[in-house]
Amino acid sequence: MTSTEAVPQAADVVVIGAGQAGLSAGYHLRRRGFVPAGDPAGGARTYLVLDAEDGPGGAWRHRWRSLRMSTINGIHDLPGIEQPDVEPEAASVDVLPAYFGDYEDELGLAVVRPVRVRRVEKADDELGDGGDGGHGDLLVRWEGRGSSGVITARAVINATGTWSKPFWPAYPGQETFRGRQLHTADYVRAEDFAGQRVAVVGGGISAVQLLEEVSHVAQTFWFTRREPVWRDSFDPEDGSRAVAMVADRVRDGLPPLSVVSVTGLIRTPSLRAAAARGVLDRRPMFARIASEGVVMPDGGLVPVDVIFWNTGFRAALDHLRPLGLRGAGGGIRMDGTQVDGEPRVHLIGYGPSASTIGANRAGRDAVNRIVRHLNDN
Repeated sequence: MTSTEAVPQAADVVVIGAGQAGLSAGYHLRRRGFVPAGDPAGGARTYLVLDAEDGPGGAWRHRWRSLRMSTINGIHDLPGIEQPDVEPEAASVDVLPAYFGDYEDELGLAVVRPVRVRRVEKADDELGDGGDGGHGDLLVRWEGRGSSGVITARAVINATGTWSKPFWPAYPGQETFRGRQLHTADYVRAEDFAGQRVAVVGGGISAVQLLEEVSHVAQTFWFTRREPVWRDSFDPEDGSRAVAMVADRVRDGLPPLSVVSVTGLIRTPSLRAAAARGVLDRRPMFARIASEGVVMPDGGLVPVDVIFWNTGFRAALDHLRPLGLRGAGGGIRMDGTQVDGEPRVHLIGYGPSASTIGANRAGRDAVNRIVRHLNDN
């Protein structure tokens, strides 16, 4: 099934999102004997994978064409099927959606798209009965092209990632700026900035990669809130410690940090060359925005034509708001992949499982725990 025609009205497990994490969940559901809802096979438990995109690939469908397979920040194989051998200079926007699509077809995951989930709520809430102790059904309300519906589910695996929720900081005077403002999610190509003065804001991987790229055709100014931490190499133990720190935050119900914010930035050959050209001379954040540029804390004006916000993304979880999952700390308290105290809801590709290898493991762990929950209820 690839369209919204005749979407089943019930499934044991609904997976929301078909990026790396969602496909991993689909793989492990298949391995545990689940079949797509609507499959003629009788007696088996069922699942549905819903995806808001027009085709396979998740967020990789939206990456800029200049992002090559040799320069992406690592993409782990999907479980069970290795990535094909490709040229290092091949565009990731071509390679990875094709890989994801072949994966869906080979495993028969029957992803339903394009479907946007608007709300997930407890069935008892619709009846006005309040909480159900984590044992009733969930209602997944969706919209597609010219259609909508409700799916009754016993459990939900949320794998919606972050790409659809870019974070735009608010700065005084932002509305007065006469130039162009855009986010990483809007970037297409460096040539669009040719001959302009560009303020690049952000201290993550995307920020420095795009800063380096744009600097070849434009005059760039780099702004970050903190001095970036640079590394000459990446020690797997450092990565493990960073993941553990993020896991501690979500376990305590705090909003997750990105793993990259903990591990720092790697000096790749292209970034070493950029540093030699003076491109990576970082400036502290400006205090406000004026019509013609940005104003530094000392009152000095840096005239710019473009403010390019590479300020990250937030977890796309608005559709889960009716479940009341967020706590006083502003985040969602987690027990592994499971929302603490809510055995029907698992978040994968969230917090410590935001990396591609972490998403694979999280898909397996979520399915294993859901199977135990279904067996007990």
